[in-house]
Amino acid sequence: MSKQATIETTLQVTLQPAYLQVLDESHMHSRGQETHYKAVIVSDQFAGLNPVKRHQKAYAAMGDLMQQIHALALHTYTPEEWAEQGAAPASPVCAGGHK
Repeated sequence: MSKQATIETTLQVTLQPAYLQVLDESHMHSRGQETHYKAVIVSDQFAGLNPVKRHQKAYAAMGDLMQQIHALALHTYTPEEWAEQGAAPASPVCAGGHK
């Protein structure tokens, strides 16, 4: 199973999101394959939590998987926020070592 699929399964089981998108953005970086990911997570479990607490919850769900990757960009929303926002921001160009 790819790391992307493992991340998707882990977040799906743990956070039970209404919407989940995990993108492998490693091609935008020079560090190699399966190193940089972006996750858009829409979950009721984020209700009442500030952004830091949401990210902590997602990182806790990832557990030891975080040791296998270099970076995980998190975009966390409640279903209501997602209905208003509709899309996550685009990822920036790599600051160091862009291909």
